Amino acid sequence: MRLLATKSALMLLILLCSVVLFGCNSAKQAANTPTPTPTPTPASATVATGTNPDAVAVNPVTNKIYVANQGDNLDGNSVTVIDGATNNTTTVVVGTGPGAVAVNPTTNQIYVANQGSNNVTVIDGATNNTTTVAAGTGPGAVAVNPNTNQIYVANFNSNNVTVIDGATNNTTTVAAGTAPCAVAVNPNTNQIYVVNFEGNGGINSGSVTVIDGATNSTTTVAAGGYPYAVAVDPNTNQIYVVNSCLGGCIGGSVTVIDGATNNTTTVADGNLPFAVAVNSVTNQIYVANSLTGAGVTVIDGVTNNTTTVADGGAPWDVAVNPNTNQIYVANFNSNNVTVIDGATNNTTTMAVGTGPRAVAVNPTTNQIYVANTASNNVTVLTP
Repeated sequence: MRLLATKSALMLLILLCSVVLFGCNSAKQAANTPTPTPTPTPASATVATGTNPDAVAVNPVTNKIYVANQGDNLDGNSVTVIDGATNNTTTVVVGTGPGAVAVNPTTNQIYVANQGSNNVTVIDGATNNTTTVAAGTGPGAVAVNPNTNQIYVANFNSNNVTVIDGATNNTTTVAAGTAPCAVAVNPNTNQIYVVNFEGNGGINSGSVTVIDGATNSTTTVAAGGYPYAVAVDPNTNQIYVVNSCLGGCIGGSVTVIDGATNNTTTVADGNLPFAVAVNSVTNQIYVANSLTGAGVTVIDGVTNNTTTVADGGAPWDVAVNPNTNQIYVANFNSNNVTVIDGATNNTTTMAVGTGPRAVAVNPTTNQIYVANTASNNVTVLTP
């Protein structure tokens, strides 16, 4: 599958770039990098999952956590459901190669994108019964608009988006750019942002397809080289697109889209940015730069000025708790999570399992869930 190959290629490039750009200057890096706050001893638990847990999502209403077990070669076929009150688990059989999961907390329905079987498994959160909905080829990302009960599935290999009506599970297909790999929704404006990894098929011609949720009509907005992730601030109607710059350049950037006009601003970030999260309360944006030692870029949403915060090594995902103003960064290479205090940018470090790939927060319980791909488990952190 091309999406899996892209992830593997990006990981390899990151490791190589880390050696080339940072390995020869390790002494200088050590001298210039602030020393993180000593590691605390938080309460934590380890919950077993299936093979290669690759994505995690939380329903804060029911306090249930859903972990997609992708398998080693897109051969996984399960979701581990964690009861947040007890950490007891239930296994739900889904399609092949589940690599993305999203929750509609209003309807208590969970949507799992299965890359290997080209479909979406809909889990009823009350019963764990499932329904299968056909998608395009290589569905690798999914997002929900809880206001309209519409679900958007980005199909990497068929260059389109499957729109699922949550009330009926009927579908509509909307054309996108080449290799759509990420999707995010602004529920306030009913606009959907689909990141096209290869844009219109050319090198460094990344783009974003903007879908009008009312009509499914589309607009194309130019992005940077090989965009890979997107996050929306519904309060400011600003959209943040991370341009990984894989393959055609060394570096990267963030494209900021004004949702009212689709005008764009480019924020420099030359360290292979890979993931992004927004704190809509503080209007701060957090970009995980996957090069080892590159840190996390913090963007001020008012000015687009940036600050760099040290991380633990090759961060692959980032999540925000808007209630506590704490930011959690999963460091794939160092098997820990960097916790950023949003008020001060001071950091602490929490140990997790091996190969932390994804992180999600339950803002109601203040529990953090880290999916560890190499140790086949989830670390539950209580700060």
